[in-house]
Amino acid sequence: MSPAILFSFVIGYFLLLLAVAWYTSRGSNNQSFFIGDKNSNWMLVAFGMIGTSLSGVTFVSVPGTVGTNSFAYFQIVLGYFVGYLTIAYVLLPLYYKMNLTSIYTYLGNRLGVKSYKTGASFFILSRTLGATARLYLVIKILQDIILQDLGVPFWATTLIILVMILIYTYEGGVKTIVFTDTLQTTFMLAGLVVCILYILNAMDLSFGDAIKALGNEGGKQGAYSKIFFTDPSDKLFFGKQILAGAFITITMTGLDQEMMQKSISVSRLKDSQKNMVSLAFIMAIVIFIFLFLGGLLHLYGAQQGVTAKGDGLFPFIALNHMPGIVSVIFVIALISALFPSADGAITALTSSFCIDIIGLQRKPEWDEAKRKKVRQRVHLTVALVFLLFVMVFHWVNDPSMIDVILKMAAYTYGPLLGLFAFGILTNRQVKDNFTPFICIASPIICLLIEWLTPRFIPGFKLGPELLVINGLLTFIGLLIFSHKTVEK
Repeated sequence: MSPAILFSFVIGYFLLLLAVAWYTSRGSNNQSFFIGDKNSNWMLVAFGMIGTSLSGVTFVSVPGTVGTNSFAYFQIVLGYFVGYLTIAYVLLPLYYKMNLTSIYTYLGNRLGVKSYKTGASFFILSRTLGATARLYLVIKILQDIILQDLGVPFWATTLIILVMILIYTYEGGVKTIVFTDTLQTTFMLAGLVVCILYILNAMDLSFGDAIKALGNEGGKQGAYSKIFFTDPSDKLFFGKQILAGAFITITMTGLDQEMMQKSISVSRLKDSQKNMVSLAFIMAIVIFIFLFLGGLLHLYGAQQGVTAKGDGLFPFIALNHMPGIVSVIFVIALISALFPSADGAITALTSSFCIDIIGLQRKPEWDEAKRKKVRQRVHLTVALVFLLFVMVFHWVNDPSMIDVILKMAAYTYGPLLGLFAFGILTNRQVKDNFTPFICIASPIICLLIEWLTPRFIPGFKLGPELLVINGLLTFIGLLIFSHKTVEK
């Protein structure tokens, strides 16, 4: 199918999103933008958060990793389940009790202004790096399969995508995103199912036959369907992976303004908890389906003599070895995986910067019109920052973005984990002026630990558990520079 025809479907899909955005953003104000007027339907939030949690990286990278890591990623997913339950019954009650718009306000109330600003700054850094890495991967695929043949340069493709996202999030923010994410998650999952059904049919396999084939064949791990790895020195060791998965979810969802912004837009705590528990079960099922697809893609690719690997495997097969209609469905599903991770991030970063850094809600002298104007300027600035960072990833061009994202999360979310853990688990008061230095020192020490570990323990590789180490170092630093709370 020609790039021009594929691009016409992309434009049609965007117009559909724009129509939804126009309808849902009518009468919106700053409260609508930040927390959806605290009136979101929990079922819509839960379903839409699937798309936000997965992103385009999951869509192409998770199937691509099956060739080297088999189904090892599911070990992390088991940890995700523990993390979602922790969020539902530890963090959400705290956020609702304090009636927060920005979750980092908790740090200000509990630890002090410097801790508050430090936590918000680390979120802004973390989410900017993570979201632009995800955005880069999908834009690169769209560039390679559509816009490059139309003579559009990579920077222009990135700009076009960001302008599209700005148009439909500019007014409504979270109020709009709750609905657009639901629509996009539907398209993404539909695309996933269609591709699986096509491969099963093309290879004349039933579901049971496919499971058996995945258990008998495999890449570096011996069988594509292998889940549990028992070598403690291996970065895929199940203990490390499950532990890391739990803490990744707690930090990248429970301590992340983008994800929590949607959850706390639900009016009642109990409904928000239903959203989180539902998400835990659904995510486990959906990611297993992604891994199953990854195994099928490798079996089908071997049968067809496909040499593409990693992130490039799924796009190559979908566009070169499947009928035109399936190619269109793949492109729409890919875009549906792209937009939720980018639109929510831009909106959440705008919210955090306005509330936490500028202090929009702490300026009574500003009327609603002034606040809206400032918020819109920040929104545009965040989009420009995204453009810059996507270009940086384009110049670096790392082959596996999911590894890059998990590594960045370990270094940038660790201090947030330590800050919230210290606030929740102790009743001590930190010396607030020391907090920024502690939170900067912890990732630097982690970098040193990661560099030294293989030199002292040959063959041992640190993986996502660096996040836990980072959080623990921050916690210890805060504990050292703290004192008992004075009873009033």
